[in-house]
Amino acid sequence: MPGSSTRAADAAGPLTTTIEEGVAVLRFDDGKANVLSHGAIDAFEAALDRAGVAARAVCIVGREGRLCAGFDLSVMTGEPDGARRLVSRGAELLMRLYLHPQPVVVAVTGHALAAGALLALACDVRIGADVPAKIGLNETAIGMPLPQFAAELARDRLTPTALVRATLAAEIYDPAGALEAGYLDRVVPADDVVGAAIAEANRLSAYRAGAYARTKEVLRRATVDRVQAGTAADLALFTVQAPT
Repeated sequence: MPGSSTRAADAAGPLTTTIEEGVAVLRFDDGKANVLSHGAIDAFEAALDRAGVAARAVCIVGREGRLCAGFDLSVMTGEPDGARRLVSRGAELLMRLYLHPQPVVVAVTGHALAAGALLALACDVRIGADVPAKIGLNETAIGMPLPQFAAELARDRLTPTALVRATLAAEIYDPAGALEAGYLDRVVPADDVVGAAIAEANRLSAYRAGAYARTKEVLRRATVDRVQAGTAADLALFTVQAPT
């Protein structure tokens, strides 16, 4: 039940989920770069399902030194239909996360590039570790157009003065710069980032669930509707090219 406290872990691929004082803590660690693969997307979907019935809030935690390096490169550099399918599934997950009715906090433990930066943008509160890390949307710099769902998340969450630099110019930030640009809400010492994120999720979990969910719906539904209406046409034009 949502008020229960248990540390029993539910491991699914690169994700381990525990329910800690009513917070579903999703620890993302694939032992490598933390890529958003089909397996990782499946695991996140299952974890959000579990959180909806067993928790009051969600906290996503990266592995030491990195949150997520982006979509699985082995798929993205393969045949185009496979890349489009992975990106489409990623868009669905990010939009689900963006509208998830419970509070969602992320501990950005290090690098968060491309889909990793989008994972941070989709969460309600982003707490970053004060470590040497690269955070941002590098798509145009590596020959990839920014998909509509990525542009919409950036438009919603980044500061207006940073939007063009962060998207068209593919500017990459350290945690201090990411805080200024709007990728992060707070930067704390590395040793504190996980505890601070879980504590923030726990604090938000005390809010009335209906009020929180409804306010998020009002704020974000129009963005999600635009993305869902335009994703198929947008991804039909999606290509990955080697940088020149």
